[in-house]
Amino acid sequence: MPLLTASAQRTTLAALIAFHILIIIASNYLVQLPISLFGWHTTWGAFSFPFIFLATDLTVRLLGKGPARQVIARVMLPALVASYVVSVLFQEAVFRGAGALLEFNSFVLRISLASFVAYVLGQILDIQVFDRLRKKRQWWIAPTAAMIVGNLLDTFAFFSVAFWNSSNPFMAANWVEIALVDYVIKLAISLMMFVPLYGMLLNSIVRLLPKRAALV
Repeated sequence: MPLLTASAQRTTLAALIAFHILIIIASNYLVQLPISLFGWHTTWGAFSFPFIFLATDLTVRLLGKGPARQVIARVMLPALVASYVVSVLFQEAVFRGAGALLEFNSFVLRISLASFVAYVLGQILDIQVFDRLRKKRQWWIAPTAAMIVGNLLDTFAFFSVAFWNSSNPFMAANWVEIALVDYVIKLAISLMMFVPLYGMLLNSIVRLLPKRAALV
């Protein structure tokens, strides 16, 4: 059974929906900014998107698989629209002005659609894997496995849809390398930071709940 009351669940779901949309918008903006890390090409988006997997795994643990899917369903379209608007206004970190919205931008739309596809596929897989493993005695198995497979599908779905044969010569030529490095970075960040953070947050939340509540 869920650990939170009905009122707390509604508040939590609303906060999670807003958080997911915020991270997706930020990641779609940051993925346009390539960086070189130890000689490998990647983007700043690799450092922001793992927050979504952390939030999703906590949602499944505290509220169950159903509410986690509700978050995805309610986030998809608003995030797609907001991502397109923000990415058009600030394409390649340069503010284009409101007039940019009057012109159709196929490059940014493709990034937004890629984010839409990757988000849905990655999060659904993350939820399925986490839900199957969450009853393991070792608390870290479920979030670790879910982040590994979820990030893998999300990353390669995004980069293949967004940049295969892209109008951006650099991204078209380097998207496979960038996707691989991006995934490795996401994985390293997730395992070294987000899995431990998941454990700390879960422990803190459980301590705030009535003692009669138990994890399921």
